[in-house]
Amino acid sequence: MKLDYATFGRLRRLAPVLDDVLNAGEVEHADQAMDLALLSQLCLQLFDTYDEQHPVEIAQARADAVESQ
Repeated sequence: MKLDYATFGRLRRLAPVLDDVLNAGEVEHADQAMDLALLSQLCLQLFDTYDEQHPVEIAQARADAVESQ
């Protein structure tokens, strides 16, 4: 699934906050928390779009995830 320019830009801008949180081992301030919320919304939108385009693959990935637990 190809990302449009705007989505790619948003993802590139928000991705470093995840790295910061992982390096620190904590959410250090409110701006990070807000950026994490925006990143999660963007990831969910990307997932939903991918799921609409590739429902069989997502169904298989879900089944594989349940099986591995």
